[in-house]
Amino acid sequence: MNPELDLLLERQIAASPATLWRCWTEPALLAQWFCPKPWYVTEARIDPRPGGRFDFVMRGPAGEEVPYRTCFLDVVPERRLVSTDALSEGYRPNAESFITSFVTFEPRDGGTWYTALAKHADPAAKMKHEAMGFHEGWGTAAQQLEDLARTL
Repeated sequence: MNPELDLLLERQIAASPATLWRCWTEPALLAQWFCPKPWYVTEARIDPRPGGRFDFVMRGPAGEEVPYRTCFLDVVPERRLVSTDALSEGYRPNAESFITSFVTFEPRDGGTWYTALAKHADPAAKMKHEAMGFHEGWGTAAQQLEDLARTL
């Protein structure tokens, strides 16, 4: 991790890696936790394989709509998901890029050590993401993830 370019969220989650994997890779489950409320996911298309799509649309309380077309770069079932918005399905380049994310699930202490690393191209992009509320937003989403996972 490069602290000048990257943002990191780590925490112990009281759920198995298999359950967290389902929450990340099943669209109906992802829609229940992925955005900090009152934001929510209206669409999700997930093909968890290298080159596969990870597309979703987030909607805000005032009707804001934020679509993401991303691509998985690396996938290890129940252990790691790496995706980027620099590419869309089939490694097709997108016009703009903001983030490459690394999400890992490590079995630990009867649950999972959950890590979400957001890598940025330059310090300005990292600072923009931080100012958008990375720590609070991704932290809230991680709690929502855990809450959902405990019900499965």
